[in-house]
Amino acid sequence: MLEKLRQLVAQTSLQLSEQQLQQLVQYVQLLDKWNSAYNLTSVRDPMEMLVKHIMDSLAVAPFVKGQRIIDVGTGPGLPGIPLAICFPEKQFTLLDSLGKRIRFLNQVKLQLGLQNVTPLQSRVEEHQPVQGYDQVLSRAFASLSDMIGWCAHLPADHGQFLAMKGAQVAEEIAALPDFVKVVANETLLVPELTGQRFLVIVEKIPG
Repeated sequence: MLEKLRQLVAQTSLQLSEQQLQQLVQYVQLLDKWNSAYNLTSVRDPMEMLVKHIMDSLAVAPFVKGQRIIDVGTGPGLPGIPLAICFPEKQFTLLDSLGKRIRFLNQVKLQLGLQNVTPLQSRVEEHQPVQGYDQVLSRAFASLSDMIGWCAHLPADHGQFLAMKGAQVAEEIAALPDFVKVVANETLLVPELTGQRFLVIVEKIPG
């Protein structure tokens, strides 16, 4: 599995250390182990998880900026855990409303020694951070309008929303409220993934 991951990463611009590669493999092993009891993902094959979960999550790495990032509706930690492994110097809050997912994430944090991860059980609209986040990240979480409606209180003044999508979302972009603007609509490249991936980056308009 480590060799396969090495081959996949080599097809991207990512520079990951041997320790980071091993942590990513350990995470997949934990996901596989806990999946039967906790039903964390519909992907059952660990080799498939490398592409559909790890590489898919890491595809947004070039767009991750700032120090404080929240992954809303993180599920079993996607994309938050792979990104936290990739960026040990940044702080990641992983938010989900389901207790079993947070229990799993606490176990991942412990076993992988991830000091920069804070799993948090809460509904997104009830989470009131003391300080706004630099980026609010979501993967297959909700429509753009819903994401921004529910998460409008989370970013700092110049914070961004990063929405990972499995299809072009021209209609969702057209329906956005007028206090935000789209700053990028990127096609993501995920090695060996069938299907397309996109990232919409949205910023609040100051005022």
